[in-house]
Amino acid sequence: MSRGYRTSVFRSTALAALAASFVAPAMAAPPRSMGELLAGSAPSDWRTPDPQDTLYLDLESGRVVIELAPGFAPHHVAAIRALARSHFYDGQKITRVQDNFVVQWGDPAAKGVKVPTLAAEFARATTPELPFTALPDRDGYAPVVGFTHGLPAARDPADRTTWLTHCYGTLAVGRDVAADSGSGAELYVVIGHAPRQLDRNATVAGRVLSGMERLAALPRGTGAMGFYEQATEGATIRSLRVAADVPATDRTALEVLRTDTPLFGQLVELRRNRSDEWYKRPAGYIDICSVPLPVRMAERGAN
Repeated sequence: MSRGYRTSVFRSTALAALAASFVAPAMAAPPRSMGELLAGSAPSDWRTPDPQDTLYLDLESGRVVIELAPGFAPHHVAAIRALARSHFYDGQKITRVQDNFVVQWGDPAAKGVKVPTLAAEFARATTPELPFTALPDRDGYAPVVGFTHGLPAARDPADRTTWLTHCYGTLAVGRDVAADSGSGAELYVVIGHAPRQLDRNATVAGRVLSGMERLAALPRGTGAMGFYEQATEGATIRSLRVAADVPATDRTALEVLRTDTPLFGQLVELRRNRSDEWYKRPAGYIDICSVPLPVRMAERGAN
């Protein structure tokens, strides 16, 4: 091999290596599942619930964590906080568990007290400062659906109102026939298929963040509409407390995925068009109550 040939080969090899160093690395495959997507999330994609707006419903089986929605039901939320701080719910029984519908608790008669009723808070005015991440798909119950402050919601551009929807895990206020007959004393959580017909017919006060399995596993009531027929039936509420009143060492440290970020938009699209290995035909559609709202344990001291 001539010296000139060897030099030419060396130069060609060196140039090829140099060119390769400038080639952009192959793009990572897009996530195919929610787990893969969340694994790449940033701390800014998550938020910490306000302890003043968080309830701990402690049952014999464990804790249920509920986030309140003062932006939609300020008067009912204030009443619920006050009742919790007066220990109104402590020691009471779960009064109703209707299969595929609701778990209900809070009986003023059981405590021998009269709780004043409140004006219904079925919806609120749509204002510029109210964040709203709309879904792209049509809904059968509202002109537009989406998420606000981490809660499933709907809105009507015609009358400029926004309201929270009845999805699995929704916390709402029981009432009588009159719209203004609720007080915040009687509460229910949806444990079945989303009863969206209740939207704008009951005051929604929040949603369960963790512990739904404890409510869903409660024995069903045998009476009409799932009410327990005997006073001794039903799980006992050990306590219902505002998280801010609980020592930091006894709090449940949770983080909730924000619903106003590009990552959440990607999550919605992933669930609209499932590309996991198991799925063969993506739906190209998602219902408001089918969008998952991930919650994870936070590291102690992260706050």
